[in-house]
Amino acid sequence: MRTGDVNGTARSRVLGAACGVLLMFLSACGGSGAEPGRSPGARAPTRAAGPPAGVAEPPVGGPDTAGRLPGVGERLYAGIPADTGQAVVVYGDAEDSPDSEVVFYEREGSVWYEAGRWWGHNGRAGWTTDHHEGDLRTPVGVFTLTDAGGVLDYPRSGLPYDHNTVSYRVPKGWGEKHRNDFDHVIAIDYNRIPGTPPSDPTRPEGQKKGGGIWMHVDHGDGTSGCVTLPEDGLDYLLYTLEPERRPVVVMGDRENLES
Repeated sequence: MRTGDVNGTARSRVLGAACGVLLMFLSACGGSGAEPGRSPGARAPTRAAGPPAGVAEPPVGGPDTAGRLPGVGERLYAGIPADTGQAVVVYGDAEDSPDSEVVFYEREGSVWYEAGRWWGHNGRAGWTTDHHEGDLRTPVGVFTLTDAGGVLDYPRSGLPYDHNTVSYRVPKGWGEKHRNDFDHVIAIDYNRIPGTPPSDPTRPEGQKKGGGIWMHVDHGDGTSGCVTLPEDGLDYLLYTLEPERRPVVVMGDRENLES
């Protein structure tokens, strides 16, 4: 398990020098000014909030008997690696809506079982298949989940976790309701280098393609491009996602997901 090191490492020196870049990077995940959306909160998660008990419960959600993730069409399903055993599906209400539902599935053999479900939010302008910096939309697609981090430590994270109180600090100008946005985050591998901390500002496809797309704590309305869910849902995913199961997120508005 990788933990953050904020005391004199090369990474810390780079992050400190890139403070201005990181503020711009973090703006992909929050900021104020959106109209309130659906109230946040868990919607029938299948396990208790926070880290599950030592022995995991068996899957209780109904299986997808067709052998494919519910609501995900052939086009996007084909982008899921064959060895993936965990998938977070973000079902956006509509192309221009900031409201979404986040559902976690685990695969046993060829069958997907639902293991958790929460209300959440996405970009305040909705979704896009051609995401660009500042469009206030969340990119549609299938992306791997390889790294996590946050202001607060999470020793039981299944993903490599970068604990850093500086890199994930919310800018004061964002307001009180955003104070806990980045307590914990999971990086969505859109225009980033997998295997690096979520706060790494490197964008392999260039700045204009946007980046800094994370899963983070919900603040009650749309984001600048990130996906949010309640804190108990994020805790559950941090504990449950396992690198060896090649977890992915499949996300988009329902019409795009089904196409």
